[in-house]
Amino acid sequence: MSEKKYSKEMLLGMYETMLKIKGFESKASDCFTKGMMYGNIHLCLGQEAVPTGACYALEPDDYMASTHRGHGHCVAKGGDLKIMMAELFGRATGYCKGKGGSMHIADIDGLHSLGANGIVGAGIPIAAGSAFASKIWGDKHVTLCFFGDSASNQGTFHEAVNMAAAWKLPVVFLCENNNYGVSVNIHSVTNTDTIAVRAQAYNIPGKTVDGNDPVIVYEAVKEAVDYAREGNGPSIVECMTFRHQGHYCGDPASYRPASYMEEARKKEAIPNFRAKLLEEKVATEEELAAIEAAVDAAIEEAYEFTLHSPFPDPSEATTDVYSSDNERSVAR
Repeated sequence: MSEKKYSKEMLLGMYETMLKIKGFESKASDCFTKGMMYGNIHLCLGQEAVPTGACYALEPDDYMASTHRGHGHCVAKGGDLKIMMAELFGRATGYCKGKGGSMHIADIDGLHSLGANGIVGAGIPIAAGSAFASKIWGDKHVTLCFFGDSASNQGTFHEAVNMAAAWKLPVVFLCENNNYGVSVNIHSVTNTDTIAVRAQAYNIPGKTVDGNDPVIVYEAVKEAVDYAREGNGPSIVECMTFRHQGHYCGDPASYRPASYMEEARKKEAIPNFRAKLLEEKVATEEELAAIEAAVDAAIEEAYEFTLHSPFPDPSEATTDVYSSDNERSVAR
């Protein structure tokens, strides 16, 4: 597929976003392995093209529901690397003031990110609810809902997709299919070749695409987003991709055959996209090197910002956790 029909700014922006995702995840992995973080982290190394292409198809005010493997989604939606890194380290300068951590980064007012979620499939009905609100208010916003292949076997998936289809809600359900849910191959627990084919049960569009090319992802998601914004209802877009690490940081992934990573390296998004940019003369080697250096510097800046950020004060332990009736409000 030729990239020449898209602007240089867009294509280099996609390349930069993928580099930011990979750089952020690599730095997080290094810090976690050294014991510098609490809890656990689930990385999306290898999946960089999916959130990049998908979020490029959104307007800034569109909403997004994420997953436990959601750092890349946040970066692609425009998240600040410094604030994200601080959240992973439990610092007060993080998006959730250090209380959410890796699996609960959220920024509803700024990024319109409804948050990551540690429960498999839990973001799917949240996305349907967001889309329902948009339909009631008539604000023309679309909600993009990321979920993994195994989440499609949860009841939340079927209930939310059914409701969204019946009410023609403006939501795009995007499956990041890396073929594994924890250690279980999706084909051993699902009697369909794809996840997108399940769209037929709800009489909505469903499409499976190569999730290793951000332009291909962009085109599929943009079509679904436009379809939803025009009032036609939801779609399912399935992006076939690869999870370079195991389920969590430190998982040796010995349950996967060697052929999995062999194929993953052949189809790796960043080096292949870089080669295409050079081949089609979208950018020069010097221009790409400058972007790479700038991203490396931004990652280090985020790391230094985090190390110099304070932990939350103990007095803040219940702040933003509970609310009384007179504090509740409905925000549009």
